[in-house]
Amino acid sequence: MLAPLLALLALAAALIAARRHQRAERAPAHIARLEDHTTIAAGGAVRSVQAGELTLPADALERLWSPMQLERLARTYWRFLSRCTLGLIRVDYGADERTVVFLRQPLRLLRFKAPEYAMDAQRGTVRWRIEDGLLVARRGRRGDGYLQIDVQRLPAAAGDQPGLARIRVEVAVANFYPSIARRLSTPVYRVTQSRIHVLVAYGFLRSLARLDLAESRVGRFSAPETDSPVAGDVPSRHGGSA
Repeated sequence: MLAPLLALLALAAALIAARRHQRAERAPAHIARLEDHTTIAAGGAVRSVQAGELTLPADALERLWSPMQLERLARTYWRFLSRCTLGLIRVDYGADERTVVFLRQPLRLLRFKAPEYAMDAQRGTVRWRIEDGLLVARRGRRGDGYLQIDVQRLPAAAGDQPGLARIRVEVAVANFYPSIARRLSTPVYRVTQSRIHVLVAYGFLRSLARLDLAESRVGRFSAPETDSPVAGDVPSRHGGSA
């Protein structure tokens, strides 16, 4: 059942992402240098990283560089996922978890722990640790797999226009064990679920050029006193063995 469903979602994601790419060309910022690095280890663990460089007005970056805006960036990813799948996929919010569902419960595709945030003057990270779900093989449940969004300021380079700043944005999945690869095959996983993830990540990165961040559903950092760097170390970008 999963393979036809994922193929349908891949088509929907491709169509919506293409349309949003056209809109992003008229946006106040610019995304470039999109990259995709996806590998599958011998043991079945997937590591998939999509990244791009966002160029935006320097004053806009200063306004956006706060824990509250990092939390809104996290919400923007889930909003984009729902929109680009025509609402077939949505996210349910719990006190200590986030659940990606197909239409509604109990069709839980992925379940994550509540997000972990870290931020300093140069880098911000939000990480959701994978718990379980229909798309997760038994070996990858309640392990060290995660989904992560990472943003990092880039130093000024020769040729940069005055008044503009650049940041690198990455969407990463690490230590993920896909159930479709185990039940069907790795090639089927590559052309369905893996392809959907890349399309969604690229579409999400392009959408950031509009600088339109969604309002947080939780508002963990909405109070003025939290509008400063989050305490604690920023996690390694792609920690773990995958």
